[in-house]
This record gives sequence, structure tokens and C-alpha cells, in this order.
Amino acid sequence: MTTYPFCAIVGHERLRLALLLCAVRPEIGGVLIRGEKGTAKSTAVRGLAKVLAAVDGAALVELPIGATEDRVVGSLDLQKVLRDGDHAFSPGLLARAHGGVLYVDEVNLLHDHLVDVLLDAAAMGRVHVERDGISHSHDARFMLVGTMNPEEGELRPQLLDRFGLTVDVHASRDVDIRVEVVRQRMAFEADPAGFAERYADDDAELVGRIAAARDRVSSVSLPDSELRRIAALCASFDVDGMRADLVIARTAVAHAAWRGADTVAEEDVRVAAELALPHRRRRDPFDDPGIDPGQLDDAMQQAGESADQESDPDPDPPGGGESPSNEVSDHPVPQRNSSSATRPSAPPSAVFQTRALVVPGVGEGAPGRRSRARNRTGTVVSSTTLATEGHGLHVFGTLLAAVGNQRVPGRPRPTPDDVRHAVREGREGNLVIFVVDASGSMAARDRMSAVGGAALSLLRDAYQRRDKVAVITFRQAEARLLLPPTSSVYIASRRLARFDTGGKTPLAQGLLAARDVVIREKARDRARRSLVVVLTDGRATGGPDPLGRAREAAARLVAEGAAAVVVDCETSYVRLGLAEQLAGHLGAPTVHLAQLRAENLTDVVRTAA
Repeated sequence: MTTYPFCAIVGHERLRLALLLCAVRPEIGGVLIRGEKGTAKSTAVRGLAKVLAAVDGAALVELPIGATEDRVVGSLDLQKVLRDGDHAFSPGLLARAHGGVLYVDEVNLLHDHLVDVLLDAAAMGRVHVERDGISHSHDARFMLVGTMNPEEGELRPQLLDRFGLTVDVHASRDVDIRVEVVRQRMAFEADPAGFAERYADDDAELVGRIAAARDRVSSVSLPDSELRRIAALCASFDVDGMRADLVIARTAVAHAAWRGADTVAEEDVRVAAELALPHRRRRDPFDDPGIDPGQLDDAMQQAGESADQESDPDPDPPGGGESPSNEVSDHPVPQRNSSSATRPSAPPSAVFQTRALVVPGVGEGAPGRRSRARNRTGTVVSSTTLATEGHGLHVFGTLLAAVGNQRVPGRPRPTPDDVRHAVREGREGNLVIFVVDASGSMAARDRMSAVGGAALSLLRDAYQRRDKVAVITFRQAEARLLLPPTSSVYIASRRLARFDTGGKTPLAQGLLAARDVVIREKARDRARRSLVVVLTDGRATGGPDPLGRAREAAARLVAEGAAAVVVDCETSYVRLGLAEQLAGHLGAPTVHLAQLRAENLTDVVRTAA
């Protein structure tokens, strides 16, 4: 199949530069490409892989997000063992990627157990397998490239930091550029081979330039003044650890080699910082992504002043002794705008650690950190002959079956029929649906502030436990799906931070809206179980028999198999207990708003199975 030429990509200069710099110096640590659908992320990666294959024969190995651990790291070659009796190891994808490019599309959706494997390989440059009675180790140094759509969820911080560079890509709003993109793509689809041939010379020239830059990179000088600039820049942005300093230094050297220079200059440091810092200054999933150019300009200027101090060991710091970098490290917190035709919601209170809310029983959903489940990442609890019910080889179960069957006439040696698969129990991620009462009964400023803080705290908990989340608010005469199911808590937090409040309390509509979401998601992913978290004081107003309709809606939600938890937000002196009544109709536990903080509790909330 003909690959779209790298040199034919229209726009995305920053993306192409990041990939090329990592090609010049793979020690940079690879590239994370963030962007919406249809922005040529995968096209650019595959185009670069073809160029690198011409430079040094590097291969592109794709790691599917649904791959098993055995496929990634390798495992015992069971067929060879049973057929020949040899103790053989079958290498995995990481072995194939050694010396080349390991590409993970939708890397933010990669299961935690595979993330752990990648972290180990990226840190050590080797893969060590100690499982199923085998011990094996091999080199695994590769250029890691990941693509992701931020709307589908954020990347785990430990893996995010392993990417040397990050680039955000967006579809251009320039009409001429968009026209050229469509024209180029249609020309490629009409005649792939002919289109690629037109760019053969450009790609060949790029191959030569990469090779020349690789030859030059080891001789590029990094002056102490630029090294001090890098250190001051990282300090001003208050990044954790020293990886950012190393990545910027390596990238600056690669950029100097790429432009044919023998010495790193300020422009090289600036480019390196733009690519290496954005994802490292984001400490929280609620933080805005990216880096402000003006802020970077100020930091570069102050870092330059720090670099100039090399010749003046005891300068008088400006501002009466204050470090100039302090102005940069204390970033202003973006203010969330909130408006409402009725009444704006109050700013949410501080985010805190919440108690654990779980779905009862044992599920079979995607690996996560919330509820019990049978999946590939858990602890082995039994064995089975059915491959569809197990994950991986159960060594001792297989051996015992083989020994027992050898007594059968005509069975002198083990056969594939003796194989037993491991049944594992671990944790799964759930669909957590937040149903937030935004009516007049909840609209007192301090109460809505507490509810907002609780909701954001639960959102963070959902992020840490690898859940999908949805947000529903109800007020006036309707419920509103504020956020369809997503793994992006950043987007969810922005939606929760500003919504209309006031009016009547259509509790039934809120519960029915949650039911609709449960039904739709079951059609998409039957294995993912739902947990509905209702934040309300339990009042229901508007229309005939509002409480009766709420009871009926609760019954319909329960009939869909969704587990629920009611967060009682009633704060009045005389308590009506309506939220607890609602919890009874849902078969759910009640958590009082003031009790939601994890530090106030000793036990997790568990509903009856």
C-alpha cells in the first residue's frame, strides 16, 4: 500500500519539525500529537516512518490499544513447547520496534497494564519478561510516537512525561490552506503511486538532510550560557524533576544540527521549549493545556538575564532581592466565566479527595480502578478451558491437565487440548453519570458552591480511576445533557463550572435523562457498567405529582441495571429526608455532602449486590 508522502503534507510545520528533530536525535524521547479528528496525525507519522526506513531501515510498529500484554512483551511459545518440548520465547511488539518507531494511535485510551509496560521499556531501554515460568530480556529502544484526541480523555501523567515533545494540531481556518489540503488528498486517492512519485525527490532530499544532521549532532556545542538559559527557563515554569532540562537541551542541539549550525543559539532553545514544556507544566487534569506565547517570551527574557549572570557571579536581583523567575512561576489561574438567564452558578469550592463509590458485583469491563471485574489485568483466581473467559496462560492448570491426560491411551505427550486459561479478577473503569440538581431549591450560592466542588472532586476521582463520565443538569421543566460520555475530565470540568441555575426541580426528567444515557452506552459497550451519582436535596416540584413521577423514573432507571449513589445536598436546619427517600427508590446508598470527603470516612461506599 502506498504511503502518503511526508513532504506532501500541507501545513502543520510544528508537527513535522517535532518528528524530524526526534528522527535526528531519538534520545529526545518521541512525540505526543494531540488534535481533533481528521488533522493528519496518523498520516504524518506513517509518512515519517517511510522516510526513516530510507535513512537506516527503521521499522514502524503499531501498538493496538486492545493488544494483550503477551502480544506486547512476548510470552512462552506454547505451541512449540507442547509440540517439541522446547522452552522457547516468542518476542512481542516491543522487540520488533527496537531501533525503529513504536506508534500508538489513541494512546490516551491505552489500558493501564500496557502503559506500565511502556513506562518500563522507555525508562530502561530493555524489556524483561519474568512470567509463565520463563525469564527473558532483550533491548527495546525506540522512538515513541503517540496520537490522541483530547476530547476522548487525557493521558496518564507518568506516560505523558515520557514523551519528549508534544504538539497540538488543529485544522486550519485559512480557506486557501483547507482548499489545498482537499486538493492534495483527492489527487493522492486518484493515483497514489503517481502522487508519491511526484514527491520522491523531495523525500529523498529529506532523507539526506536527516542523515547529515545525525552526523553533525554529536559535534554541536552547547555553551554554558545556553545551558543556564535552559535551567532558568525550566525553573521559572516550576516543572518537576530534571527531565525537562535534558529534553530541551537535546532538542536544542538537534535543532541546531538540523539548521546546519555548530553551536546552540537562543533560537534553538526557544523552539525546544515550545515543544518540550507545554505538557510538563500541566500538573492537573483540570489545567488548561498548552503554553502562552507571551508567558514564554517573558520567561525567555528572564532566563536570558540569568544566563548573562554567568559573567557576574553576584548580581543585585531586581525588585529588592526577588528572583525574576518568580513572576513567571506564579501563573494566574484562568477565571471561569459563568452566566445564566436565571442565575449564574457560584464558583465551585475547593477540590478534595473523595470517598470511593463503586458498582456492586463483578463486571467484565475495560481495565480501570473502580469496581471489581474479570479482566486481563487482575490476579489469577482460577483456570478455564474457554479462551473467551480467560486472559493468558494458566501454567500450573495446563501442566496438571497434561499430566492427567497422559494416562489416557494414545496420549503420550501434551497437546493443545491441555491448555488452561487464567481467570483473573481486577478492577474496571465505569461510566459515571453525574446528575446535578441545578434548580432553585439548590441555588443558594454557598450550597451550589459546595455542590460544584463535590462534583469536580468526583470528576477527578473518575479521571484517576479511568472512567468515562457524563454530566446531566436539571432545572425549570427539563434535564440537559451537559456533557455526553467522555474520558476528558478537562472538558467535563469546564462544563460543570458554568451552567444555569434556578427554577423548578424536574427530578424525574433528570433520572430519565440518565436512563437514556445508560441505554445508549450499553448499545456501544455492553461490558461497561454504569454508576449514576445524583447530587440533589431530593425535592421535586413542577407539574402534577412530581414525587410520584420521580419514583417512577427511579424504577425505570433501576430496571436498566444501573447502580446509583445519592449525594444528599440538603443543608437546611430542619431536614426533610427527601434525598434518602430517593435513594431508597433507587436501591442506592446515601452520602451526605459534608461526608463526601475521604478524610472523614473509614469505609468505602458499597451498595448491596
